[in-house]
Order: sequence, then structure tokens, then C-alpha cells
Amino acid sequence: MDAEQIRRLKPELTGYLHEFDDCFARRDTRAHFPRYVEGQLSELPGKSCEPMALAAGVAPRTLQEFLAQHRWDEDRMRRRVQQLVMRDHAGPHAIGVIDETSDVKKGDKTPGVQRQYCGCVGKQENGIVTVHLGYAQGDFHALIDGELFLPESWSEDRARCRAAGIPEEMVYRPKWKIALELYDRAVAGGVELEWLTCDEGYGGKPLFLQGLDGRQQRFVAEVPTTFSCWPQRPRVTERPFRRGGRGRPRKVPRLVAAARAPQNVKELAERWSVLRDQAWARYYVKDGQKGPLVWEAKCARVVMKNDDGLPGVELHLVVARNALDHDEVKYFVSNAPAETPVGALLLVAFSRWRVERCFRDQKQEIGLDQWEGRCYLGLKRHLILSCVSYLFLTRCRERLRGEKPGGHRLPSPRRRRRAAAQLVARRPRLADAHGTHGPRHPALATT
Repeated sequence: MDAEQIRRLKPELTGYLHEFDDCFARRDTRAHFPRYVEGQLSELPGKSCEPMALAAGVAPRTLQEFLAQHRWDEDRMRRRVQQLVMRDHAGPHAIGVIDETSDVKKGDKTPGVQRQYCGCVGKQENGIVTVHLGYAQGDFHALIDGELFLPESWSEDRARCRAAGIPEEMVYRPKWKIALELYDRAVAGGVELEWLTCDEGYGGKPLFLQGLDGRQQRFVAEVPTTFSCWPQRPRVTERPFRRGGRGRPRKVPRLVAAARAPQNVKELAERWSVLRDQAWARYYVKDGQKGPLVWEAKCARVVMKNDDGLPGVELHLVVARNALDHDEVKYFVSNAPAETPVGALLLVAFSRWRVERCFRDQKQEIGLDQWEGRCYLGLKRHLILSCVSYLFLTRCRERLRGEKPGGHRLPSPRRRRRAAAQLVARRPRLADAHGTHGPRHPALATT
């Protein structure tokens, strides 16, 4: 950046922050808003309330009260962020990304803190976990929502929750339920997503995938090797059965007695002839830091085992391995239409790096992990304000680069479109469970 570009940022930031004026009823409360955002955008080594307040020339207590006590509408601010994203960055191939991040915290007063697995350090540690929804379209990506994961130990101790300002209606929910809440909140606010993707921590939960499919949301989810499904849909009966006329009858509906047991995806890839004998197709996914990422893939149609043990929705099962390291294997499932090309599914599946980049940037540049407090409202507002600050950074980056937002020409799950020119299969077509994958698609063109 040159000096003129830096000088222009101040009025540009001022105009951007005016988009959120109606979130504040009082002028004196609104005055703290730019101080907090400018502190997050500054080069301060520490970006908690105290150093940001001292840099702005105000008492640290004022920013702490602004975050945790002053009355202003943080929910409206979150909706405004999502509205701005849809106004300026909406596209036909938008991808939602569900992921979580963690922050190590000391003591036992921070809302939601306990000894649990923290991905930021890769081990069990005293810290908090937050679940986030990211939005990616073309070259643009940003976080648009986040929520605290409240452990069961906290949920059962309501006195502790009240001391931390956690609402009575907020109780323990599995992380996948929080993810569905973030999705529902975003859709209710006008966010439109053609696809949604997640890692195996969420993809391995059948109830989460059932929830997305019930909402008619197309997804590509990574699943663990233990994820169970059937090669063909097994028979289900509604007929009650009572052995010898005595005892409790079996539950219905249920699988018929002769039905095969489901298999995990690793077993299917190794033993099911449709996948085992299928030739690998090579795909160039994207450029990584160490060069191009090339993966080989196979695909077939399977039936998911629901949480109640019964057959559920029919899915694509994509088995992918690193072309340079065949021991690195990933499994993905998707409820996209049967004719969707494998290349399109891989593009979505490997879009999760977007939200990981958001986490890295927000922690290194915004101070996402430097919040210090004992009040849930302060944490909630900090997550939202971090989205506000990061959205401004992404807008500046796009403007200074002089590039228009451009997608990878990802095909819509509801309409067949040409896929990315950069994603090319080395084979003209892949076999599915019936021996053919249908007409040749542009995404599967040979080089």
C-alpha cells in the first residue's frame, strides 16, 4: 500500500461503519464502535480491550463496558454483516463452510471454559470452543456468524451460567446442532447457499446430514472411515413381530431379517466391486503453497444409515486419495443430484481451506483469540465485531488488488453448468454403482 491508499482508508472505514448506525440507540455508545474496530485493524501487538482503549486515548473500562454492559443491538449487527455480504458478494455458486476453532484460556470464569480438545494446540487444554459459519464465493471468503459451544458441565450448573451472563434458554447442544442453528439463522437473514461443506467432525453425524437434507440444502461433507451405509437400499418392514406370541414385539419400522448389515466407507472402498475395481480418475484441485494439489477419486451411489439404524437418503460416496501420497485418503458424501460431476463435488469438498484462512487471519490480524472477559454477552459481541472488522479487510483487499470477484464456475446442484476450467479429470468418465456415470460433462474433459 502507498501513502495515498492508507490515507483513503480512514474515510472509507468511516463510511463503512455508518452502515451499522441503526444498531445503536445512543450516540455516546456508538462512539465506542469505531474505536473497537480501529483497534482490531491496528498493528497493536495485543488487541484486548485494555491496549485498544489506551491506544484510542480512553479509559480501558469504557471499552469493556461497551462490550459487556452497554445496550446496543448485536443481533442486528450480525444480520447487517450478512446483508452486506449478500449485497456485494452474492453469487450463484456460494459455498457455506461449517467449522470450529478454539482458544486456550486460563482460570474457570470465562464462559464455556473447561479442559477439552483444542485444535489450536492439538491436544486437551483448558479453553473455549466456538462454532462458525463461513461464506465463500469466488475469491471472496469471510465468517458471517459464530456461537459458543456450551459444555454439559456448564449447562448443568445454572448458577455458574448466571454468573457468566449466559441466558437460561441457552443449554448444552452438540456442535452439529449449533451448526444447524447458525445455518437457519443465516438463511432467515437472507443468505443463499448453493452448497455447504464441513469436516468429518460434523459429516460423521447422521442427524446433521439428515437436517441439511430435510432443509433441501445440498452438501458435500467429509466423513470418518467408520461412517456406515449400504451399497443398495435394504428392505424395511412395518409388520410387527412377536416371537412365540409372548414378550415385547419388535419395533417398527425395522430392517427385514435377511437384510445385510451396513458397511463403513473404508470397507466399501476396499471390498465392494463397484468401487474396488473402478479406475482412479485424477483431478487438479487447486494451487497450494507447495505446488498444485492433485487428487485421484472414485465415486458410487450409496444409502446412508440414519441415526435410528434405518436406511436414509441416497448419497454420492467419493473416495479420494492424494496423488503423491496414496496413504492419504479422504471420504466424502453428498446429497447432490445423481448426475452431478465428481469434479464439482471435489471443488466443494476442498473449499474448507477458506474458513481455515479466515480463522488464521482473524487471529493474526483482528485478535479473534485475544478476547478477555467473564461475560457471555461480551464474547458474543466480540465474535460479531470481529466479523465486521474482517469484512472491511476483505473489501479493501479486493479493491486494492483491482480484481472483480470471480468464481470457479462451479456448477449449481440444481442446474447443470460448466465447471471450473482448472479442475480437469484425466479420464473421460467415472463409473457409478450401475457401471456408468451418464453423459460426459465438461468437468470431466480429458487434457
